[in-house]
Amino acid sequence: MQYDSIEAIFNAFSQQRILIIGDVMVDSYLWGKVERISPEAPVPIVQVQQREKRLGGAANVAMNIQALGAEPVLCSVIGNDGSGTDLLNLLDAHQLPKEGMLQSKERITTIKHRILSGHQHILRVDHEHTTNLTPTETHNLLALVKKLADSCHAIIFEDYDKGVLGEELIQGVIEYANAKGIPTIVDPKKKNFLNYTGATLFKPNLKELKDGLKIEFNAKDANELKDAVAKLKQTLQVKQALVTLSELGVYMDNGKDKVHIPAHLRSIADVSGAGDTLVSVAALCLALNTSPRFTAALSNLAGGLVCEHLGVVSIDKQLLLNEAIKHNILQP
Repeated sequence: MQYDSIEAIFNAFSQQRILIIGDVMVDSYLWGKVERISPEAPVPIVQVQQREKRLGGAANVAMNIQALGAEPVLCSVIGNDGSGTDLLNLLDAHQLPKEGMLQSKERITTIKHRILSGHQHILRVDHEHTTNLTPTETHNLLALVKKLADSCHAIIFEDYDKGVLGEELIQGVIEYANAKGIPTIVDPKKKNFLNYTGATLFKPNLKELKDGLKIEFNAKDANELKDAVAKLKQTLQVKQALVTLSELGVYMDNGKDKVHIPAHLRSIADVSGAGDTLVSVAALCLALNTSPRFTAALSNLAGGLVCEHLGVVSIDKQLLLNEAIKHNILQP
């Protein structure tokens, strides 16, 4: 479908229902001030001033989908524990559906504790298991995904290597989605990198691309970048690839068009969650079948905007719209 304005595309976001499958977690923040060093060890003493818990991982993608006006459906397996209860309560607080959430006594809920002083990130402590789902858990989650997918316009795989996504589940979902004509978007990590054969759009960052294919190349060289992305598409038999290149912007290849969008100059406070925002925008653009150039440009803008904030935050739809209009990204 062709859209005659950026506003029309943003309005169409609200008609989309996006399924997100992957590793969810709680992002825990502890803010304080540091005025002295511990006498017990050469480490700073943080005097706590504020605590906060936020949705992280695939749940942050759901938050971004919601912030863009669309309807997210989150599917994952979490622990039957206190952190799991915290996560479900956070979903309620943000009016996000829980119909796709399964709890297991065999797992713990991932929680990332971040300790900060002012704008300085001092320490992160992770509490997690990264073992794969059991066969029973995989079967139950796949059945739930198939039940929910029919009413969705796109499916996002949000992989953090925490064990929810495994080869059997991934291929089962992709085969089902392809048969139903539902586009799939992959935000990969290392362990499952080569398991996403047949997906619609694959979105690695530069390091993931190099590590996943075990290749080395100069991303500043247009031909080397083009060849690396072509190899990625051939290896995984994906229709489109969107590679994030950090300060070099993004590169998109959908077979017909190959587009490199430079990064915009910004004051970077924190890159946490930028990939979640970028894949959310890309998924909505894919669901609406926007042009590769528009998809790459809007995703690039969104990822940059959230980097201006400390901690994991969702995209501001109006701010993104203003930026898209300012840069006139609908033009070829």
